[in-house]
Amino acid sequence: MRHFGHLAPDIRKTLFHKEPVEFTADSPARTLAAALGATLYSPATRPRLAADVRKQAGRGVRSMVLCLEDAIGDGDVAAGEENLVRQLGLLDEAAAEGADLPLLFIRVREPAQIPDLVRRTGPAVRILSGFVLPKFTAERGVPFLEALAAAESACARRLFAMPVLESPQLLHLESRAETLRGIAETVDTHRDRVLALRLGVTDFCSAYGLRRAPDMTAYDVHLVASVIADVVNVLGRADGTGFTITGPVWEYFRLHERMFKPQLRRSPFLGRAEELRTALIEHDMDGLLREIELDRANGLQGKTCIHPSHVAPVHALSVVSHEEFSDAADILRPERGDGGVLRSAYTNKMNEVKPHRAWAERTLLRAEAFGVAREGIGFVELLTASVPQT
Repeated sequence: MRHFGHLAPDIRKTLFHKEPVEFTADSPARTLAAALGATLYSPATRPRLAADVRKQAGRGVRSMVLCLEDAIGDGDVAAGEENLVRQLGLLDEAAAEGADLPLLFIRVREPAQIPDLVRRTGPAVRILSGFVLPKFTAERGVPFLEALAAAESACARRLFAMPVLESPQLLHLESRAETLRGIAETVDTHRDRVLALRLGVTDFCSAYGLRRAPDMTAYDVHLVASVIADVVNVLGRADGTGFTITGPVWEYFRLHERMFKPQLRRSPFLGRAEELRTALIEHDMDGLLREIELDRANGLQGKTCIHPSHVAPVHALSVVSHEEFSDAADILRPERGDGGVLRSAYTNKMNEVKPHRAWAERTLLRAEAFGVAREGIGFVELLTASVPQT
């Protein structure tokens, strides 16, 4: 699979200076973490789950979570498990016939579900990439990770963990530092198994009875923004000790009454995609686009998504611009190993080799996963090409 692989080759050629690389579920963890992109959640109870997964894969989704936790009612867990096992069997049959599937993860409620589901899934476990572990702390996380290790050993297949950081202990100021230290020690011990850390911002807001409006981002809610900053501070460092941390969910996908002006400037769309701008504003996507940009500025990669319409914006804004690629490549040239300062090829900024090296390395990793846009191609062209036609 590859990002934007659902687009025709001639369209990709017009968009990309360097196209995204191909990857599989067996690619190195570093590649998969960078390539998660928009991770689409779906309730495990959906009767046509296998067909839904295949449909979304055809529209560019490259990672999905099949959810047995908050997405379904407490009384639906047994039926959800039964349906999930059956649907995974159908997907395994489709994969055997050549169907392309996204990276698939199961979000469970309790540790015991992991080995049980692996056992019940049987040979179809080969299409699973791992499990999402809810409300992760050091105390709760160890049993989940031990259960995952046992399941991995039983099925002889690599299975990744994606812990969700969403517990009240992490939000509350008096317990945050200790909770973060415990999480850091736990995930470091199981580093080879942890693909990415996910942020449960909806649960953070719930602890204080809050819900952000569609014209506000997670970073406008200061309680949430402070947690994100501390999580990245402890767990997202670029010195080799950090992990990929994914962006919070965007909850909105239908028209709402607006209080504030749209956040999308008109000029990038003039003469090219004014109708797209109008549609994005009408469906509150301007707030999503703003939040995606703030995610990256704050050290987050990829995003949790609950609606297919969110996928194309996340992926369009994940493509590395030609200017970013030019700067990163210049910074990482072998002859720059001694450091120094240079003017960018675009002659609009300073590139300082040593301080910008970690940024450049991360940018080139993103370029492998999402490609490099041609000079003059921006997110408007990428988004216009990527939005599914109905």
